Amino acid sequence: MTKTSKDIIIIGGGLAGLTSAIHLSKKKFKVLLIEKNSYPKHKVCGEYVSNEVLPYLNFLGFNPFEFGAKRISEFELTTHNNKKITAKLPLGGFGMSRYEMDFQLYQLALKNGVEVLQDIVEDVDFNNDIFQVETKENQIIQSKIVIGAFGKRSNLDVKFQRKFIQKKSPYLGVKIHVSGEFPEEKVALHNFKGGYCGVSKVENDYINLCYITNFEAFKKFKDIKAFQDEVLFKNEVLKQMFQNSKPEFEKPLTISQISFETKNPVENHMIMCGDTAGMIHPLCGNGMGMAIRSAQIASELIIDYLEGKFDSRASFENAYAKCWKKTFSLRLKAGHTIAYLFRQNWLAPKLLVLLRWFPFLVPQIIKMTHGKPMKV
Repeated sequence: MTKTSKDIIIIGGGLAGLTSAIHLSKKKFKVLLIEKNSYPKHKVCGEYVSNEVLPYLNFLGFNPFEFGAKRISEFELTTHNNKKITAKLPLGGFGMSRYEMDFQLYQLALKNGVEVLQDIVEDVDFNNDIFQVETKENQIIQSKIVIGAFGKRSNLDVKFQRKFIQKKSPYLGVKIHVSGEFPEEKVALHNFKGGYCGVSKVENDYINLCYITNFEAFKKFKDIKAFQDEVLFKNEVLKQMFQNSKPEFEKPLTISQISFETKNPVENHMIMCGDTAGMIHPLCGNGMGMAIRSAQIASELIIDYLEGKFDSRASFENAYAKCWKKTFSLRLKAGHTIAYLFRQNWLAPKLLVLLRWFPFLVPQIIKMTHGKPMKV
C-alpha cells in the first residue's frame, strides 16, 4: 500500500475539478487530481457555456476559441405544440464538447504541474485536521484539503449518506452528436411532453443534441428510437433535426438518476464543487458555467485558508458554504421554477404566448439563471 502526501486532493476530473486544479497549481501548491476515467471522454452534457466564465478561463490560461469553440449569441425556444420564440442572449456563450474541453483543461493541468491519478476513491477519512484518501488501487494519500468534484452521483455520496442520494430521481439524460445543418451562433431548447432537448454546435461542426426526460414516461417505450419517434418527434423542429442529420456516435450516451435535490456545499469537511455541490436544471443551460464558477470560489478561499487568512477550518468552511449559497441559490430556485412551469404541458404554450407579447422578459429570465462576468 503506497502512502504519499499532497497539499490538496481533488476527487473528480470534470470541469470543476480541472479548473480548481489549474487555479491552485498556479499558486505552487502540490495538487493531486484523482479521476476514474481516461481523457478524452464524451459525457451527457448540454455543452453550452455562458460567457460569464471567459475572464476566469483566460486567467487560468485557457482560451476555448483556440480549440474551435463556437460563439453563441442567439436563443430559440419551442413548445411541444410547435410554438416558437427567439431572443438575443444577454451575455452570449460558446459551444464546446466535453470531449475536447475536458481534454484541453487536463493538458493544461499537467503543464501546470498537477499530478493526475487514474483511480477510484473508495474512502475519505478526516481526523486530526488531516484527510486520508484511500483508492481502489491501494493508494493512501494525505492532504490538508479535499475537493469533491465527482459529479452527479458517486459511491462517495452513498458512503457519506448524503440526503439526495437516498431519494430515487425520476430523470434520464440522453446525448448524441450529429452532422447536419444548424446555425453555429444559436442555442435552442425544444420542449416535448415530459422533457426538453438542447441543441447547439460544438468545435468540430458537430451538433450536440442532449435531452432530459422523465424516466417513467420513457420506460413505456421499448427503446430510445421508439421514444423519440412517439414523443420527441411531436415537436416538428426536433423531428426535422433528428431525421435530417447523421449520427456521429454508434449509439446515444445515457445517464439516469439525475437529481436536482438540494445538496450541501461542504460535506464531511470536504469542499464540494460543480454538480457535487448542486445542479441547475439543464433547461436553464448553465451547468458548465456554474461548475467553473464554483471552482473559482473554492480555489480562492482554499488559497486564503492555506495562507493562514482564516482563524479556523470551521470559519473557512462556513465562508465557502455562505459564498456558494449567495452565488447560486437564486439561480437554483429560478431553475427549479422555470423547469416546473415548462413541465406542465398545458401551461408551456401559454407561457410562450405571454413571452411573445412581452419579449423583453426573455433576457430577464435568462439573466436569473446566469451570473455576471467573473472577476479575477
